Amino acid sequence: MTSEEQVPVGGVSSVMHVRCPDRLPEEAYRRVLEELAGLSPVVQALPPTAALVELRGALRYHGTDARHLGEILRVRTLSRLGVDVRVGIGPSITVAATASAQIDQPGGVVAIDPGQAAQWLAPLPVDALHGIGPRQANALRDYGIHTVGLLAAVDPATVQRLLGGRAGRLAADRARGIDPRPVIPRTLPATATVRHAFDRHVLDGAAVRAALLDLVVQLGLLLRRRGQAARALTLTLKFAGNGSWEKTRRLTEPSAHDEDLRGLAYRLMDAAGLQRGRLTAITLKGEDLIDADHVALQISLDDAREARLLAEATADRIRDKFGAGVIGPAAVFRRAS
Repeated sequence: MTSEEQVPVGGVSSVMHVRCPDRLPEEAYRRVLEELAGLSPVVQALPPTAALVELRGALRYHGTDARHLGEILRVRTLSRLGVDVRVGIGPSITVAATASAQIDQPGGVVAIDPGQAAQWLAPLPVDALHGIGPRQANALRDYGIHTVGLLAAVDPATVQRLLGGRAGRLAADRARGIDPRPVIPRTLPATATVRHAFDRHVLDGAAVRAALLDLVVQLGLLLRRRGQAARALTLTLKFAGNGSWEKTRRLTEPSAHDEDLRGLAYRLMDAAGLQRGRLTAITLKGEDLIDADHVALQISLDDAREARLLAEATADRIRDKFGAGVIGPAAVFRRAS
């Protein structure tokens, strides 16, 4: 029997909705997206921690069913990234996303067949239906509509009067499992972000500058590993009391080198004009990223800079072999400071 006979794509659930752990770092999220791309070329990123995958072509290619692909994804993300995921699979985005939300942390797979979608949705609380917000759920409950099954049984015109024209029409359709939206391939915006949270509130000084320098080294290493260069940096400062400050400046030339990133990061920090503000966290983001192969190679007559770039490349190889923490930022910039 051929793989196409084993997995007929007509009438099967082929939409996968994946939820990563809350507050997953951006780089880990990107790596989860890479694992998804290894299953199917049709991946739609839903930042900050979710994604959609269209499996229709992947079912033919892998010769298996959607649930098995979901289990494969969990094994890969756990073994390679240490990240567990919640995977919902269904005939539409609404069913798949509703299914993934029903899985308890840390992870699992729920697959709903097309013929069982309406029956599976029916007993769920109305606010469990993907796309129903708290206000809409409250409005429906006020009229005695407490479950998705009751919502599906109500005349769509009545739902439109309760929730408004378009919102009511969408809610009535999705309660019946009707959701024709396709999965649209979409990658993450071209950014790279690193963060540092302080154990206690700190004022601008040596501890803050050391943390910023550490972020510069982390960001540079992240960009170089991804083969990218930043055209701009954004520095975000978080203060006690939930205040914040943010500023973006562009680099003279796109770069992923610690020395270039450090200079601009320090200028951004100086621009903040800190005096007595108590910092709780710092975020450094590389913006407007491009492929490093597209960065023009400048011929430098600065022997000292060339030596520092050579040392940077050597440090990268050491980190790749022995771990990121084996070389601290102080060693990297001892000669530059």
